[in-house]
Amino acid sequence: MASGKYSRVDGRKSSSGCFSTVAIMVAVALLLVGVWMTMTYSVAPVEDTDVSLENKKDVKTHGLESSGDRIDDTSNDESGDSASDTNDTTDDGKSKQFEDNPGDLPEDATKGDTNGNLHQEEKNENSEEINTNTEEKVKDQSEDENSGAEAEIESGNGKEIKEDGDSKVSDKESEPVEIDETNAFGTEEKSGKSSGETKYGEEQLAKKKNKEVNQGSIGKKGRSGDAFTSGAEAEVLEESATQNGIFSTQTTESKNENEAQKLSELENKKNYHWKLCNTSAGPDYIPCLDNWAVIRKLPSTKHYEHRERHCPDNPPTCLVPLPDGYQYPIEWPTSREKIWYHNVPHIKLAQVKGHQNWVKVSGEYLTFPGGGTQFKHGALHYIDVIQESVPDIAWGKRSRVVLDVGCGVASFGGFLFDRGVLTMSLAPKDEHEAQVQFALERGIPAISAVMGTKRLSYPGGVFDIVHCARCRVPWHIEGGKLLLELNRLLRPGGFFVWSATPIYQTLPQDVGIWEAMKKLTKAMCWDVVSISKDMVNEVGIAVYRKPMSNECYENRSENDPPLCPETDDPNAAWNVPLQACLHKVPVASSERGSQWPDLWPARLGKTPYWLLTSQVGVYGKPAPEDFAADIKHWKRVVSKSYLNGLGIKWPAVRNVMDMRAVYGGFAAALQELNLWVMNVISIDAPDTLPIIYERGLFGIYHDWCESFSTYPRTYDLLHADHLFSKIKAKCNVMTLVSEVDRILRPGGHVIIRDTVDIIAELENTFKSLQWDIRMTYSKDKEGMLCAQKTLWRPKEEVTIKYAIA
Repeated sequence: MASGKYSRVDGRKSSSGCFSTVAIMVAVALLLVGVWMTMTYSVAPVEDTDVSLENKKDVKTHGLESSGDRIDDTSNDESGDSASDTNDTTDDGKSKQFEDNPGDLPEDATKGDTNGNLHQEEKNENSEEINTNTEEKVKDQSEDENSGAEAEIESGNGKEIKEDGDSKVSDKESEPVEIDETNAFGTEEKSGKSSGETKYGEEQLAKKKNKEVNQGSIGKKGRSGDAFTSGAEAEVLEESATQNGIFSTQTTESKNENEAQKLSELENKKNYHWKLCNTSAGPDYIPCLDNWAVIRKLPSTKHYEHRERHCPDNPPTCLVPLPDGYQYPIEWPTSREKIWYHNVPHIKLAQVKGHQNWVKVSGEYLTFPGGGTQFKHGALHYIDVIQESVPDIAWGKRSRVVLDVGCGVASFGGFLFDRGVLTMSLAPKDEHEAQVQFALERGIPAISAVMGTKRLSYPGGVFDIVHCARCRVPWHIEGGKLLLELNRLLRPGGFFVWSATPIYQTLPQDVGIWEAMKKLTKAMCWDVVSISKDMVNEVGIAVYRKPMSNECYENRSENDPPLCPETDDPNAAWNVPLQACLHKVPVASSERGSQWPDLWPARLGKTPYWLLTSQVGVYGKPAPEDFAADIKHWKRVVSKSYLNGLGIKWPAVRNVMDMRAVYGGFAAALQELNLWVMNVISIDAPDTLPIIYERGLFGIYHDWCESFSTYPRTYDLLHADHLFSKIKAKCNVMTLVSEVDRILRPGGHVIIRDTVDIIAELENTFKSLQWDIRMTYSKDKEGMLCAQKTLWRPKEEVTIKYAIA
């Protein structure tokens, strides 16, 4: 029989059959081993552990660096890495906390346009390492089979890869950590969940994504070719995933193209070709004040029209050059006494005003002895004389916010800091060369502006005191139009302090001005509180007080100057012509200005009495609740995130601008630091600037589609909360980026909070400026970016024709 070769009917074994059976079993075993090895190689491809190592290193570069010293500190030694590790975690292993809770505010409080979703692919991959404090682990497989030692990186298993270039596994186990409050937006989250996503780096992310795509298509479910089976199954085939086959879908194609275009746009911005601005003003260029094409066409300069803002139709997108020999600014308070000469290389004031102790040249420094025309023997003595003559002034208590008109180099405002007073120093860009630039370089608040034909960009009734020391402003002419503008700005019950030659000199011109001023101030119902003399500085000081009721206005024999019409809004200040009229004093108990604010510093955190529950605030809550929520929100943001998590050296920060301030909560949260904040309210935003002044802070109105009225390199830190997304809908966002670069000092920082697509766009743009990206963070559709400006300037120039004198 054919079967007899393999078996016997009587049940006895055949030796040849036994041998054949063993051979078959061995062959089957070898076949199974071969199949197993094949499946192992196909299902578990070897990973490139360098990707994860690069990611881990990138976190230290783009993450929470705490070395916020000067940008020329480029140390990357091992000790520096260790320091960074220490700063990234607390002693008990918890990750550095970020506390920025949007839950305290309605959705509109922290969001602008929320259509961006550029970072969505990074989510749940790159965030777990930092935000849940889990680490990575290398998992070895099939070493005896020489299969390539797959390095599988897993999150949450308590092991880490060392940064020595090798894929070494640490035996140290990491204890589970519960994190309740750890993200940059303050959302309180439970342990074991990612609280956000930290951007690692585009190149590493792309490698990681491509690798995962390849793994997903090499052997789905461990099988290859299962779609092609035999028998009846061949007639009924399941539709495969078309995106993994030769046919794509329109959805996939369109999505990929949109993403490619977005990435292309970002890459173009990353490689943006910057040029230097070639202008007559050179390193001091202010686009809206140096528009010579308009200035030359002005019909008259009688009212200083040539010193007013004349913004170009197409704002520049070039970069302002640095002065030769520029150095990082000297820090406050030393800067009050001296600055680097090469940072503001102007000596005209030293030559003309040197004998009055404005400014002197001393080797490589410009020094400021603390004097001025009216207090050449020291500002502090002059300040004390004012207090002694009018005790009700109460510097730093009743009087907190001051406007210094014709400030010179702002020594008056600089020394008022010693009395707890915040001073807005104001002067034009005129023949008194660089006076406002000197002030800002010293670390003193100042703005370049002129009292010409338009109102100053402040709301009505907000300054506790207005000061003018020999500012040579013709207050008495044209119906007292300029003095009436000060009346608009002054609080009811506020003081006007005037020290000028007409008060104490007997020259015919001075006598005539003094008589005109006495007549005008009486018609304005200002009371003369004091006329005194500073014996040390040998000047006279007159102090006037604005009335707190309308009784005097109603009892005047002549309506001159006239009362402003009821339709005239004293808070309207953007490009509004000056008028020679008096605004009535608010007297109703619920009207702003009818009561003096609380003494400083109590007024900082107190809800203004004129915010009513019947009014809706910026964020949609009743106004008092809105205000309180803003205070709570920014206290948490600043204390838990900004002060500890951005690597900024805060003691070196002096000049700060909040580019979208709302209620001034950011500035209030920084109050304990030795700095000042310029709060900017956009002209198309809710008018909350009076609230900021009521709190004892200050600010200004502005249109961010135009240049700001300040010199280049004058701010240490810029803060923009959902500003760029709003500006992008109105004008060229690259103009705003150029303006940010213009007014920020080298070594200074920007903190930007906005939608993730705006953050991604700005990150690439700042990289094109060679700025140091200190940290990016995103959660859902919201993001935050901190960057530091460097000394880099491009070589190529572009001539701005309208800025050539």
